[in-house]
Amino acid sequence: MRTHRSANAPIPDMSDLAAARARYVELIAKRERIASKRLLEALAAVPREDFLPRGRWRIKSEAARSYRLTPDADPVHLYDNVLVAIDARRKLDTGLPSLWAHLIDVLDIKEKDRVVQIGCGLGYFTAILSKMVGPKGRVMAVDCDQRLAFRAANYLRPYRNVIVFHGDGCEEIREPADVIIIHAGFSHPHPLWLEALRPRGRLLVPLTQRDREGASLKITRKGRGYEAEAVQQIRIFPGHGRGTTALDDRVADWWQRASALAPLRFRGIEQGLPSDG
Repeated sequence: MRTHRSANAPIPDMSDLAAARARYVELIAKRERIASKRLLEALAAVPREDFLPRGRWRIKSEAARSYRLTPDADPVHLYDNVLVAIDARRKLDTGLPSLWAHLIDVLDIKEKDRVVQIGCGLGYFTAILSKMVGPKGRVMAVDCDQRLAFRAANYLRPYRNVIVFHGDGCEEIREPADVIIIHAGFSHPHPLWLEALRPRGRLLVPLTQRDREGASLKITRKGRGYEAEAVQQIRIFPGHGRGTTALDDRVADWWQRASALAPLRFRGIEQGLPSDG
């Protein structure tokens, strides 16, 4: 387990930290009605502080517009449903734990699955996915920000079933996948993502418009076609990549139908790309 502590940081009380992690998992499980036991076990097992800059940290709740600074560098402050700044000047934050736990839960990730994660950030949810698929599964994580990809690769060294690379997730996926998760908003699912899905493979993509609002869609490959269902409304930072401007007629129809569905829970949060910390 990687640890980092500044010279002035307090030594964490491990019993307090364990209790905080237990409350964190219970909060997310109850709020999002998490069905996946594997997801809850992974949330309990992966130290969030191992995938963040050194504390103290700038954090904010789902509804807050501005950050607050934690009193000290004790990681107990991280075990709440809060965003943590990776780079506050760029408004680049980690993903909101409850949001991404919910989105991962609906994908029904199984042991031995091959997962592709586009926009891995600093790798926190990559590590959670790694735990979920187990040693016989694999997570391929890509980020278009070279510095973030380098840091994520360093943080994820202990996770032997993870491969991290810097690249454009709209150009290269490298292998067929059971699950593809997109951590940014796009106008439509890129054909590369759809083609990379194995039979019964699932794609989670936030489909957003210019105002950054839209709906997260779960798209499942079935036979020769695809089935799409809206998961929830979302506001998220726009993604970057080649070939993201043209809107296929079939996808446009999905978008119109998904946008008309109600009620959908709305997350009043706008996250920096990549949204997964």
